[in-house]
Amino acid sequence: MASHGVRSRSGGRPTLEEVAARAGVGRGTVSRVINGSPRVSEATRAAVEAAVAELGYVPNTAARALAANRTDAIALVVPEPETRFFTEPYFSDMLRGVGAALSDTEMQLLLIFAGSDRERQRLAQYLAAHRVDGVLLVSVHADDPLPDMLSQLEIPAVISGPRSADETLTSVDSDNYGGARQAVEHLIGRGRRTVAHITGRLDVYGAQRRVDGYRDALREAGHTVDELLIEPGDFSEDGGRRAMEALLERRPDLDAVFAASDVTAAGARQVLREAGRRIPDDVALVGYDDSAIARHMEPPLTSVRQPIEEMGRAMTDLLLAEVADRRPSATRELERRQVVLATELVERASS
Repeated sequence: MASHGVRSRSGGRPTLEEVAARAGVGRGTVSRVINGSPRVSEATRAAVEAAVAELGYVPNTAARALAANRTDAIALVVPEPETRFFTEPYFSDMLRGVGAALSDTEMQLLLIFAGSDRERQRLAQYLAAHRVDGVLLVSVHADDPLPDMLSQLEIPAVISGPRSADETLTSVDSDNYGGARQAVEHLIGRGRRTVAHITGRLDVYGAQRRVDGYRDALREAGHTVDELLIEPGDFSEDGGRRAMEALLERRPDLDAVFAASDVTAAGARQVLREAGRRIPDDVALVGYDDSAIARHMEPPLTSVRQPIEEMGRAMTDLLLAEVADRRPSATRELERRQVVLATELVERASS
C-alpha cells in the first residue's frame, strides 16, 4: 500500500532524483513520464508512477513553466468598459466557452479590461514583461492598437473576429454576413416591404458585414436599398432606443426592423411600444445573438443565433496550439487562420 507524504532523505519535499532512484530509472525518464510522453514503456511508466505515489512526489509546475519559458497563464483581454462586459450576454457566453476549453488544462485564465488609455498602457507594460503565454482578444475595433502591439511583442494571440478583410492575426468569428442575410430574407418572406436596420458599432468589422448582408438581401429580393432606413447603433440598449426614435421620425412607414444585437432590439422594442406600434402586427422585429434576452422578451424575439460559446472554445483551442508552437513567428505567420462558424435564424413570435 502506498504511503503518501513520505519525507525525502534531505527532510524536505521528495525530489525528482529520489523518484528516479526508487523506480530504478534515470531522471530524464521520470520527467518524460510526468510530462505524459509516449516514448516510455508501460512497465517503466508503472514503476515511475508507483515511486511517485510511494514518495508523495509533487511536480514543481512553476519551475517546469520557468524552465520552458512559460507562465501557464493566458489572458482574456476586453477592450471595453467593465459595465459592458457584465451587462451584455455576448461576453458571459464567450467566457463560458473559454473556461470550458481550459477545464482540462493547467492553464490559468486572467480577465483584463482595457477600455481606457490608462488601462491599455498598464496592459502594455504587463504583456511586455511576458507574464502570460498568450492572449484572447474580444470585441476588437478597427483602430484598436492592441492587436499590433501583440504582434510586435510576438505574443501568441487570437481575436474574436477580424479587424478587416486583410486580418493578419488568427481569428474566430460567426458568419455575420450570412446571419444578416437570413434575418432580412426572413422578414421579406413574411411580406415586409420597408425593412430598417439598426447597426452595431461600425468600427467593428462584424457590424460592417451585417450591413453588407442586409443590403445584399434587399437587392436580391428586388428591393431598393434606402439609406434612410439604416441607422447606426452601438450594440447597446440605449443605442437601440436612440436609433429607433430616429428611424420612426424619418420613416414612420417602416414595417420591420433588423437589429444588430438582441440588446439593441430590446431598446428598439421599448420605443416601438411607446409609439403605439404592435409587434409583430405593425412592425416585425429581429435581433442578433439569440441570447437569453431574446427568449424572455415579450413577444419572444426572433434572432440570429451565433455560437458564441463555441467561438470561445475555438479561440482557446487555437491559442493553446499557438502557445505550444515555439517556432519563429515568421514561420507561424504563414499559418494564421480565419475561422468562421455558421449562424442560424431562430424564429419566434416577434416576426
